[in-house]
Parts: sequence; C-alpha cells; structure tokens
Amino acid sequence: MGLIKKKLGLFIERVERRNSGLKYGFDDVRGVSNTKEIRPTKADITDRSFTRFQIVEHQEFVFNRRTTRMGEKIGLGYNNIGEIFIVTEDYVVFRVADESLLLPDYLNIFFRRPEFDRYARWDSWGSATEFFNWEEMCDVPIDLPPLPVQQKYVDVYNAMFANQRAYENGLDDLHTAIAASIEEFKHTAPRVAVGQLLDETDTRNRDGAITNVQGININKEFMPSVANLSTTDLTKYKIIRKNQFAANFMHVLRDERIPFGLYHENTPCIISPAYPVFQLRTKKVLAEYIMLWLSRAESDRYAWFIADSSVRGGLDINRFYEIEIPLPSLEKQQAVVNFYNARYLIQKNITTLGNMLKDICPILIKGSIEEAGA
Repeated sequence: MGLIKKKLGLFIERVERRNSGLKYGFDDVRGVSNTKEIRPTKADITDRSFTRFQIVEHQEFVFNRRTTRMGEKIGLGYNNIGEIFIVTEDYVVFRVADESLLLPDYLNIFFRRPEFDRYARWDSWGSATEFFNWEEMCDVPIDLPPLPVQQKYVDVYNAMFANQRAYENGLDDLHTAIAASIEEFKHTAPRVAVGQLLDETDTRNRDGAITNVQGININKEFMPSVANLSTTDLTKYKIIRKNQFAANFMHVLRDERIPFGLYHENTPCIISPAYPVFQLRTKKVLAEYIMLWLSRAESDRYAWFIADSSVRGGLDINRFYEIEIPLPSLEKQQAVVNFYNARYLIQKNITTLGNMLKDICPILIKGSIEEAGA
C-alpha cells in the first residue's frame, strides 16, 4: 500500500474526559505553548472548578483553539511526557482513532512543522479573536505513508527525543547537588559584599567591529537582542567578554528577578549601553560561583525587596554592591562550580537538541512521503 491522501478527521477522534472525581488538582494543570510543548499553566486558575477540567492521557493531543496572539502559531501539545495531566475546558483534546493506519508519534512530528502552523493560521476564523476549531482540525489534509514507513521515521525522531530527555533528567541531579552545597555555604562561610568582589568596567565598541548584540532575560541568560537596531549606533554599545557579567537593573521590582548573566563564550559580544558590565576584582572568588549564588530564587527575592519604589522599580547599583555572598575556600567553590559547568553544558546540549528536533520534523515528513511515493 502506497501513500494515502485523506482528511485528518478520518483518523482522529475527540476526547471529552472530565475530572469530575477531582482525582487531579492544581499541581496537575498544564498548558501548551506555540512551540508544541506541554508546560505548567500560566493562567489564573484560582477560582476555577477542577471538575470541569479535561484529563489528558498518554499519547493524546491537546490544542488551544485561539491562534491570534500566539506568534502566528497554534498552541498544541502531545502527551509523551510520561504523566497524566489536566487542562481547562477551553482546550480541545483528541487522540488517534486507529493506530493501524496512523501512529500518534508520527502525527506529533506532522504537527511540529512550520508548514502546519502556517496552515492553521491561514484556516483560522474570526475577527478580533481568531479560532482554529475541531472542525478545521478534522479538515486538515494529510499524506499518510504505510505504517512501516511511519515507524521508520518515528524511530529517528524518538531517538533524538530520548537523548534530550536523558539530558533533562541529568539536570535534576545537578540541581540537587548545587542546592545542597550552596545551602551548606550559607550557614558556614563568611559573608562578603558584592562590591568587594566585582568592579564595573566600561569598554565601548568604538570601531563598530562587533555586531553581535545580546540582551539578558529574566532567566539570567544571554540572548540575541529583540530591539530594533536598524538605526542604532553600535559604537556606543558596551563590549562584554568571557567571564564578565552584565545586568539589567531597571525593572527588578516589576520582574521580581535580577536579569544578571555570566558571559561564557570565547568571542566577545556587545550589549546595551544602559547595562552595567562587571569583572572580578579579586582572585578569591570564581565567576561561576558568584553566578550560582545570584541565580538563587532567594537572591531574586532579596533584590526585589531592596529595589526602589519608582515607576520603573529599579535596583540601585550601590544597593547591589551591598548584597552579601558567603565565600568558602576556592577548593569548595571549585567543587560546586564543577557541577555548574556540567549543568551549563547539559543545558546547551538540550537547547541544541531542541533546535535539531524542531528543524528535523519537516525533513522527516518529507522523507517519509517521498519514500512511500517512490
């Protein structure tokens, strides 16, 4: 049997399974992102009745009918995360009706392509709010290879996905080890003010040679700048080099975090002239150790507490310098920094694998269709 060209509705069925017995509660509520990931919900569910929430079991799909305000994409997720969860009644839950014709894992790859997002956005209906409803989902055209061909390409995807999950599981152990070490230092090591450990430095991109513009997000990561730089004079931007820090103190009260990052790359980049850049002023501390301490939720809460009450809610740099860090010996710092470096490499690998998984989906679907049609 070769390629089957049909409507998706012939192969899927809607599921409406309510949490009427309240088996699942607040901690089991999930949402879906436009990157096709299942995540803890960001919605305010304080006054919602969990009896109306829908149960999503293994190998079932869930999608958000709203396609506006989703970055021109559809929010959709596939439950291959190894746990049952619940979603609000606003979502649509469905599953593959006959796995002898369509593998759920293959359908997941089909959904994760940019082509499907473009189709869903094109076929959405509405005015101020646009929807991609169950009827539109059933009307999606799909080219279906024979089951052995589907399985062949699913195996490729799942092998990469398994590697990503293995890295993610390894992160949990590293988080535990780091947290235990930091907790010990908090009670045993002498405290030193940040101002005794860091100096502000200001090197400008005067010749305009560096064009890689980075920002810092609230997760304390460097990221490509999202600002419109078409008319920006990059010669005024600050250069940041490996093992230097940069921070955005302007909205600490609003964000309840310090956007503060350690730059790891060998090649320098530039950042906004509004961001202070710091370097170590003593050899008694490791840069990664400072980053570890200031990455704690407790440090973010303290920064929020000492931020000013202006409209912006910024953190004055002198108040930042007053923050105290427990300073154990270099040997003890290095021990926990080893965990930090391992975690950083794993997170980098997870990001790389995630990008590869996203990019490979169109290739896998195209390959399976061509193989079936050959």
